[in-house]
Amino acid sequence: MVTMRTAIVYAPDGAVTGLRQDWTFDDMYTAFAMTGLEAKKKGQFTRAELQPLAQVNIESLKDFDYFTYARIDGKRRQSDAFAAPVDYWLDYDAEAAELTLHFTLPFKEPIAAKRLVIEIYDPEFFIDMEYADKSSVGTVGTMPARCRLKLVQVSADQQTLQVKQMLSTKGKEWKPPANEDFGGMFAQPTLVVCS
Repeated sequence: MVTMRTAIVYAPDGAVTGLRQDWTFDDMYTAFAMTGLEAKKKGQFTRAELQPLAQVNIESLKDFDYFTYARIDGKRRQSDAFAAPVDYWLDYDAEAAELTLHFTLPFKEPIAAKRLVIEIYDPEFFIDMEYADKSSVGTVGTMPARCRLKLVQVSADQQTLQVKQMLSTKGKEWKPPANEDFGGMFAQPTLVVCS
């Protein structure tokens, strides 16, 4: 499981230039990912010691479009919308036994849209990615006064109903194809709406 924090990054002119992401991995993935890593101080890893692992994570995410999807004024964009991540690193919380991956995912071009929808999820739902609460989304820089930011959280009951409805249309022998966007039913979209 990944617990996310996302900040929409604004330029001084009010355009959106990217997303600042903080993904905290659960203790099970953390234990797996850190197998074989050694720290100079037992249980305390520096950013430099974790940098090779951060690079592996970022390079691996490229194949999955960083699990990040943008809908700009109604048009869905994926890999063509974003440049490669910058300013990435990992930190380790020894008490919680969790790694957090920090990175900025810049847009290839600044976005000045009336409606921007950001969804971060695994389409195959192999990885459960969610926000802890509504305070998990925010901004960096000044969002124009005419814009509003909102996190849409879908309840577990709504998700169960969506899954049941989808499965009821598939028939008894159905198996999900690799390209079915099953994880989208569990996404928590972040909306920026400007008047």
